[in-house]
Amino acid sequence: MDITSSQVASIVRKILGEMEGGNSSSCAGKVPKTAKVAMLTAAKKIEVKEYPVPQLTDDDILVKVEGCGVCGTDVHEWKGDPFGIIPVTLGHEGTGEIVYLGKNIKTDTSGKPIKVGDKLVTSVISCGECHICRNHPANTNLCDKQGVFGLIPHSDQNPLTGWFSTHLLIRGKGATYFVVNDLDLKERMLLELACVCVHALKRANTTGLINFNSKVLVQGLGPVGLVMISVLRAAGVNHIIAIDGTPKRLEMAKKLGAKTVINFREATTLEERVKIVKSVANGVGADFAFQCTGAPAAAKDIYEYIRRGGGLCEMGFFVNNGEYNVNPHFAMCNKEINIVGSWDYSADDYPTTMAFLRQAREMNIPIKELITHEFPLDKLNEAMEVNVSQQGIKICYVAK
Repeated sequence: MDITSSQVASIVRKILGEMEGGNSSSCAGKVPKTAKVAMLTAAKKIEVKEYPVPQLTDDDILVKVEGCGVCGTDVHEWKGDPFGIIPVTLGHEGTGEIVYLGKNIKTDTSGKPIKVGDKLVTSVISCGECHICRNHPANTNLCDKQGVFGLIPHSDQNPLTGWFSTHLLIRGKGATYFVVNDLDLKERMLLELACVCVHALKRANTTGLINFNSKVLVQGLGPVGLVMISVLRAAGVNHIIAIDGTPKRLEMAKKLGAKTVINFREATTLEERVKIVKSVANGVGADFAFQCTGAPAAAKDIYEYIRRGGGLCEMGFFVNNGEYNVNPHFAMCNKEINIVGSWDYSADDYPTTMAFLRQAREMNIPIKELITHEFPLDKLNEAMEVNVSQQGIKICYVAK
């Protein structure tokens, strides 16, 4: 039987595609046979393991990981498995380069064309079936079965579900992802964290209390609080009041745009701190406050800093850190406080967050200076320890 040169070329392409683990009709770069993950196998125990890359389909995206931020949620899971998902490969603030793209995938979640070589970030995974998904599709952050890459229990069928790895496999319905080629690695590693704060500002704006003239207080200057200051500054808030007990975080708050900083280790009583806040906030207190600490005692105090008719966004309790007691008459009713909660983000917050990062760059807000430590895959236990000890501000895994 005679075989033409074009037929030979077709056969060779098919064989090469199968050797790379891909579909010959899909687009592929360098697809490895195996990938490594930093798996949390027990409390405070992350082990690097290697797995075969699953057979890739026409609906899959394989991403070569370039870096991922270490979130407070990762640290809580590392310390004691509050979500009950061990064994798990953590990491949800990640980014990387597409090395395989199934032929059925033409665009990212926002409709932007997508191709091998693009830089990518992931957002939430919604179920599409619960009451929220069916009736309130703009609020998929409240999906009853919401998933996030990096908080998915391990499966041998697809072991590449967290960004603390060499590769991430995006598979299955409901996943959301965005091409971010115009952002550098540090900006991309901060994008998910920034999205939490952009969503919180959106929630706060429902009160109508934030504008150029507002005195806005941010309590707690971990990564969330510091990025919240950056978001507020980029949005045009001119007087931000920041409260924390760590001098280097207070100094960073100033660099990011805070006008007044209060060290609670120096102003040791609530009365002292309230007096300082009122002295720079028209004698009556902050127009609005963001509670970012996750500490019940601090959450209790924040009502005292807010003026009558002011507002509060509670965004510090991403895990159950306990309860606090307030007198609702004095804390809420008599002052007629406008209170909103903020949980996570929806995929439609991502384009806004990308715009914020570009705006921060134009305004020379030094948000990238928040990244103080970078660790390779095999040093993530050390990364967690550095995070817990508050030696740095934002800790990241960066692929070497």
